[in-house]
Amino acid sequence: MAETHSLDPGWTTGIAATQQGRLRLRTLVLIRWIALLGQATSLAVVYFGLGYEIPFIPAMAVIAVSGALNVVISLARPTATWASDREAFWNLCFDLVLLAALLCLTGGLQNPFSILILAPVVISGWALSRRSTLILSAMAVCLVSFLGVWYLPLPWSAPGILLSPTYIAGVWAALVVAVVFIASYVSSVAQESQRMSQALAASQLALAREQQLSALGGLAAAAAHELGTPLGTIAVVARELQRELPADSPLREDVELLHAESLRCRSILAGLAERPAGDDGSPYHQLPMVALVEAAAAPHRRDGVELEITAAPAVDSSAPQPTVTRNAEVLHGVGTLIQNAVQFARHRVLVELTWDEESVMLRIADDGPGFDVTVLSRLGEPYYSTGARARRRGEEQHMGLGVFIARTLLAHHGATLEFSNDVAGGAVVEIRWPRGSLEVVQAPGRPALETMDGGLLAGERRKA
Repeated sequence: MAETHSLDPGWTTGIAATQQGRLRLRTLVLIRWIALLGQATSLAVVYFGLGYEIPFIPAMAVIAVSGALNVVISLARPTATWASDREAFWNLCFDLVLLAALLCLTGGLQNPFSILILAPVVISGWALSRRSTLILSAMAVCLVSFLGVWYLPLPWSAPGILLSPTYIAGVWAALVVAVVFIASYVSSVAQESQRMSQALAASQLALAREQQLSALGGLAAAAAHELGTPLGTIAVVARELQRELPADSPLREDVELLHAESLRCRSILAGLAERPAGDDGSPYHQLPMVALVEAAAAPHRRDGVELEITAAPAVDSSAPQPTVTRNAEVLHGVGTLIQNAVQFARHRVLVELTWDEESVMLRIADDGPGFDVTVLSRLGEPYYSTGARARRRGEEQHMGLGVFIARTLLAHHGATLEFSNDVAGGAVVEIRWPRGSLEVVQAPGRPALETMDGGLLAGERRKA
């Protein structure tokens, strides 16, 4: 089912914003200072120590230009600022061009330090967008090609040393291949890592919100418990006053209103108490598995789509239905998958809960368009959306976080997910847990629990 997510626009905007800056200006300035120090030292050793007649003054002028840029950046802006993608791109372009100029003055591709032309490409692949990396890589290939033809030869100390054009062509080919390979490889790995980090942050946010709702539910249950007694006392007193007042008393109408409102308050609090959302593992937060599934499905029911939930032991199994803790992670994970089924169903969604002595299985099937077979193997990866299925229904495509979050949260409790298409049409999601990872031992004498629609699940309904 096509992934959806419950993140608000502000959060997704924040994710997009983080992609615009992964380098601080301080880092770019520091890297450039280190490069300048190494270049100046190498030139000094070659010129003064080894006695090679290289164009020392022009080469040092190139290094000075790079140093001047560092000084300007340090004075103009706080170096702790995050550089935007565009700003980091132009800084790396500048470094690439100056390095090519320095190599042009010192032997071109004959210079062993020509390998350093890969450094800006590596940084771009890790920190910048694919578009910026592609442009920078093309620039690096052009500069390498230029250095293979136009350069000042190295003044070898021994006469007659001349590198073969075939060797120069081999160095050129090696650098071009290295630029292309490193740019694509580093960029892919960096973006995959970034997507995973953002998706994990999104799942943590979604879980935090679910836990906040759970905390509010627990507070509501506690309030219902604490206020039940005084409200009961008010109702009893109001009822006694109602009996004692004569029919023509001017206070009778007010007393009747007081009694009716006290009963209404008790009804509201009783409703809150029947749906405790706390997740502290106490016996009052334990319920049959089908009740947990119904709680997860309740917010996603909509008109026009029949949502049917069935529960039964597996064939040839007499195991009782597992009792579980009302858990925010399981609620959110199952709820997301049911939401997706309802969203893409035409008329019906069937949720089948089965169990045996070893495992618990939940099967969510809809009669919608089903999954595109080309994406089945990648479902659950962050930022990989089942866009083909969305296009069939003409609906908005999503970032692919929904199934990733659901898979991550459910896997935390030992669940495995399988996605497939039903032979009769429609998408199918199967969730399987080891029974021991969900089930809790039900305390003796535990009060009755009810489904979301009021159906009796365990024990007997207590009379008011």
